[in-house]
Amino acid sequence: MSHIAGSTADYLVDRRRMRRKLFFWRAIACVIVALALVGIGLQIVGPRGAGTLVPHIARLKIQGVITGDDATIKLLDDIATSNATALILSLESPGGTTVGSERLYDAIRKVAAKKPVVATVGTMAASGAYIAALGADHIVARGNSLVGSIGVLFEFPNVSGLLDKVGVKVETVKSAPLKASPNGFEPTSDAARAALASLVSDSFDWFKALVKDRRHMSDTDLAAVDDGRVFTGRQSMPLKLIDQIGSEEDAVAWLETEKGVAKGLPIRDWKTDRSLERLGLFGAAATLADGLGWPMVGHLLHQTAALEEAPKLDGLVSIWQGSGVN
Repeated sequence: MSHIAGSTADYLVDRRRMRRKLFFWRAIACVIVALALVGIGLQIVGPRGAGTLVPHIARLKIQGVITGDDATIKLLDDIATSNATALILSLESPGGTTVGSERLYDAIRKVAAKKPVVATVGTMAASGAYIAALGADHIVARGNSLVGSIGVLFEFPNVSGLLDKVGVKVETVKSAPLKASPNGFEPTSDAARAALASLVSDSFDWFKALVKDRRHMSDTDLAAVDDGRVFTGRQSMPLKLIDQIGSEEDAVAWLETEKGVAKGLPIRDWKTDRSLERLGLFGAAATLADGLGWPMVGHLLHQTAALEEAPKLDGLVSIWQGSGVN
């Protein structure tokens, strides 16, 4: 009897073990299936959410210094192939690098080849930001918005005078007189300055040709706006720099009236992802501080992160500066 009882007890223990193992593997299988469904859902819905599956008007904000970064270009590529019926390009920028602005313009034109694009100007769309606006089919600005600053510049510091005063001389060996020129450690030669002037002139000619073509200007029209100045929205209208004085509501009305966009469509913001990896060290720390309810610490870290992420403007730039340098 004891032998039979022992066998029964062993059998029950084995059954319990089997049930526990079966439960474990079923749980693992459910997790795998759930993850697979989430992955499939993300591929179908996309990272922007279910709201972008239905017809809508996409809104993309171009703010701060323009560099033509990959994330913004990717957003424009995604909008071009999305269910967005049209694009509102919301501009709030003094410009940026000339190449970055050119890259942004090209990406906007690719969107415009598939769906209507309207640009709205907030406080400013100057220089490189105006290049971006030229990619739209229609430009709407407020009466007091600043628009224009058609021009290109190349800036570099020159500390040769300071070095002479402190008795420091930097020796250079180079393959040709114009190699690595301009050099901030020595006076800029006439040949180096002429070479830089030719670069600026070439890019400036490209900028002016773009304005003339996109805004349907005559040579006389162009000459009235190509001296680097900014203009208010009211001044810009008769100068042909913009198409309309108004707001985003007016831009939507134009899309509905002139481009046949359905009335009442929702406007969806398209934004770049802000993962911890993209936030950087200080940005991630600032986000954590905000979540823990430490506003002062978060504010300081956000300021540090802004300095850390500040774009470096190398090469030719198309940017408006309040100092009047254009």
